[in-house]
Amino acid sequence: MTLDPRDDLIHDPKGGMPRLLEIMRRLRHPETGCPWDLEQDFSTIAPYTIEEAYEVADAIEREAWDELKGELGDLLFQSVFHAQMAEERGLFSFDEVADTMSDKMVARHPHVFGDESNEKSPDQQVADWEKIKAAERAAKAEKGVLDGVALGLPALLRAVKLQNRAARVGFDWPSTDEVIDKLIEETQELREATDPDHAEEEFGDLLFVMANLARHMKIDPEQALRRANAKFTRRFKSIEAALEARGKRPEDSDLAEMDALWDAAKVAEKAQKAARATSRPDGPQADTNT
Repeated sequence: MTLDPRDDLIHDPKGGMPRLLEIMRRLRHPETGCPWDLEQDFSTIAPYTIEEAYEVADAIEREAWDELKGELGDLLFQSVFHAQMAEERGLFSFDEVADTMSDKMVARHPHVFGDESNEKSPDQQVADWEKIKAAERAAKAEKGVLDGVALGLPALLRAVKLQNRAARVGFDWPSTDEVIDKLIEETQELREATDPDHAEEEFGDLLFVMANLARHMKIDPEQALRRANAKFTRRFKSIEAALEARGKRPEDSDLAEMDALWDAAKVAEKAQKAARATSRPDGPQADTNT
């Protein structure tokens, strides 16, 4: 492996992408690199890659713009790490990764980089995008409708992608009403489960239908669940704060007291939403979904 001997690049605060690539090469140098970095492979780094992607999403969800730059850097470093290991094996380089992405974007946007008109609706662009992706899958000999949906995706996200693929060939409920009927059916089957394995199976079916309902309602289920998690965390912290003001901790309380504090937190949140809506230039009608 040939290393750039210029130490000034490593310490150049404006070194940009070349600096990061050189740092990665140094970390993986077989003689002078970092022992931890040297013992890693694709499979050991993959969980960190997933984790960093979620941390980017978390910063965006919290609107923590001061943190987003660092989180994006962490995610970029994961790509650099994988590309470095690939280059060591003679598979591909980071530049080839970038070129592959560039080629894909140019091919998938003929209305921007080609001869097609860009006077199309977002929905039409999505439809055209899916046609191009279908042609790409065919070129890779992915003949089955569900081929190519990554196994490593979060289960809820993969459920939606599988359902979207099936819907393209007409395997889909015609409206939300049928999905809700199926949801009621699956809920009853879960009630009637006779053992843990059966309960797990029925619970999985119920989650799968919930993902389908989200798809029909044009809701991102991952985003919806993240918001629900954030709301639960926020309200439970309110319970803890209220109990602390009383000289107590949750373990010193009971369900009735904590439930009352939960309801109080809900009322306070609604009041805050109403106040924010009223303070907007277009008035309280701006927040109609509360």
